[in-house]
Amino acid sequence: MTFRPDEYRAPLEQAVRSAQEWLGSLPTRPVKPALPVEKLAAAFDRPLPDGPADPAAVVTELATLAEPGLMAIGSGRFFGWVMGGTLPAALSADWLVSAWDQNGGLRYATPATAAIEERAGRWILDLLHLPPSSAVGFATGGTMANFVGLAAGRGAVLRAAGWDVNSDGLTGAPRVTVLAGAEVHISVLLALRYLGLGEPTLVAADAQGRIRPDALAEALAAVTGPCLVVLQAGNLHSGAFDPMRQCIRLAHDAGAWVHVDGAFGLWAAASPRWTAALEGLETADSWATDAHKTLNVPYDCGIAVVADPAALRSAFGAQTSYFVQDDAGAADPMELVPELSRRARGVPVWAALRSLGRSGTVALVEGLADNARALADALAALPGVEVLNDVVFTQVSVAFGSDDRTRRVTQALIQDGTVWMSGSAWSGRAVLRISVSNWTTDAADVAVSVDAVARALAQVTAAERE
Repeated sequence: MTFRPDEYRAPLEQAVRSAQEWLGSLPTRPVKPALPVEKLAAAFDRPLPDGPADPAAVVTELATLAEPGLMAIGSGRFFGWVMGGTLPAALSADWLVSAWDQNGGLRYATPATAAIEERAGRWILDLLHLPPSSAVGFATGGTMANFVGLAAGRGAVLRAAGWDVNSDGLTGAPRVTVLAGAEVHISVLLALRYLGLGEPTLVAADAQGRIRPDALAEALAAVTGPCLVVLQAGNLHSGAFDPMRQCIRLAHDAGAWVHVDGAFGLWAAASPRWTAALEGLETADSWATDAHKTLNVPYDCGIAVVADPAALRSAFGAQTSYFVQDDAGAADPMELVPELSRRARGVPVWAALRSLGRSGTVALVEGLADNARALADALAALPGVEVLNDVVFTQVSVAFGSDDRTRRVTQALIQDGTVWMSGSAWSGRAVLRISVSNWTTDAADVAVSVDAVARALAQVTAAERE
């Protein structure tokens, strides 16, 4: 086959048309997919053709067949699972990443993407007021960002106990105790499982899901040997932040490594509005967040920050004869995350931050929280609606009386399709959980969403009277 650059023109132009049609439909289309997966699978259930097809026709076929099964996650009326939309600069940069086709692992081989990611990392540290000497790695998502920070911590606490996990593995190693709040997120549990550390010891939390310092002190007193403490910046249901300074001081006094899971809530550190709530955050040892949530870049963009770069490179660094490494001694991107070969996923982060600037990033974060507050206030004014959490950031948890009634209202709302809010369970109750994460959500989206909840509530109320 002969490479001809002009062969890309027609399929890329068709991709642009299809993407623009999709994005243009978001303000008005229902959020839920029009067809279930079974019907989509049937539409795609065709034998592999014997010969090649026109690339532009393939793109058209793909967009046409997929469209009925796409959820409008980029809509300002999508409030499920803490998923953001995509900023224009971030989406466009992500397309360039695919076109450039750079393996983002080595500074020497792909200097442009390495330099872009390094600058994006410096901007993140500056915005979030984290130690400027920290190492920043771009992982696949929040789960792997937690994995990165906890892997660095596992190696550090075992090293302090006289054990080299890199050479000797975990068999026979001192047991690493992990302490986490009672409402620790499943992504942390998965990361601990991948690291061979098992289930954490759960520490009591208060009514908003914040770890209790007195309970942490008691748990730390019972630990003998290496220890990791996991704190939360942004509870999944309440949005609440663990008391950072007090808990980190307790953990460090006990010789523990402190990791902060800030999948969506770490971005609050960019705004002075949450300075008091996050006081002491910068004194932890590692932090994890996900740029596709609050920062609104495309998926595949977790961010791991480790205060001690040597601990991170010890966990993930690798050398072999065919790697041409930079003479400057700086860490290669592949030494900061689990993958050797990887997409240059920090480039869309650079583009998002470059387009927003400091004030725009703060406005984005504060705007999400303001919309959460507006939703909570409007929903609380509806008859029979109870907002269960203190709305301190971007999360709202709502109940409609009994658990059964809450589930029925949630189901009616999802079937309506105007908005998407997730059903969940929190503090022993069924809830409708609202995560405000999309940069496009505005006052009109809030009003339409409240009306949709009111319709679902009225539908359930009418059925109860029959």
